[in-house]
Amino acid sequence: MQQRSQYRVGIFVFEQMEVLDFAGPFEVFTTAARVRARQDPDTPPLFTVRLLGETTSVRARAGLLVHTDGDLDEGDQLDLLIVPGGVVNEEMDKPHIIQWIQNAPPHCLVASVCTGAFLLARAGLLDNARATTHWEDIADLRQQFPQVTVVSDQRWVDEGRVVSSAGISAGIDMSLHLVERLAGRELAMATARQLEFDWTEAD
Repeated sequence: MQQRSQYRVGIFVFEQMEVLDFAGPFEVFTTAARVRARQDPDTPPLFTVRLLGETTSVRARAGLLVHTDGDLDEGDQLDLLIVPGGVVNEEMDKPHIIQWIQNAPPHCLVASVCTGAFLLARAGLLDNARATTHWEDIADLRQQFPQVTVVSDQRWVDEGRVVSSAGISAGIDMSLHLVERLAGRELAMATARQLEFDWTEAD
C-alpha cells in the first residue's frame, strides 16, 4: 500500500473476544497518531481507529464491556481491518460475518490477532499463504484449514495484503510492524518507545 496522509483502521469487536487482542492494536495505532501529531501538529490524524461490531456493545472475555463506535457498514471505508481472537466459534458460524471479512475492499489490509486467524481462514484469505495464531491453537488451525501453511515459530507473519500474529501480546508486535509499513520506521520506533514496549521486529 502506498503511504498516505490518513488511514482508517477498523477493529472488529465481538462477544468473548480477547481483551488485549483488540486493545493492543488500538493502543498502538492511537499512540502512533498522537506521536505523529506532536511531530506535525498542523496535519490531520494519521490513524483514525474505530471499533466496529454488530451491536452497540459487546462483552469481551472476563466480562469487560466494550462499546462500539460504528457498525459493519463502515467496512467498505477501511484501509486496515483488524480481526482479534478469543472465543471465535460463534463468529465462524455466521455466514454474514465471514462474507463481511471476505468483502473488505481490495486496497484494505486485513490482519488477525491470535485465533482471529480462524476467521480469516474461513473467509479464504489465508488460502495458500502462511499464517500463525496462538501456540495452543496451531494444531487446530492446521487440521481445520490444510490449505493454510501454519507456522509456529513467529510472532507475526506478513503475506502482503494479509498479516497474522501469534497470541494476545503478539498483536502489539504486528501492529507496530504495520505502523512501519504504512508510515515508516521512525514513527514505529517512536511509538514503541512511547509505549515502553520491547518490540519484536522480525517476522
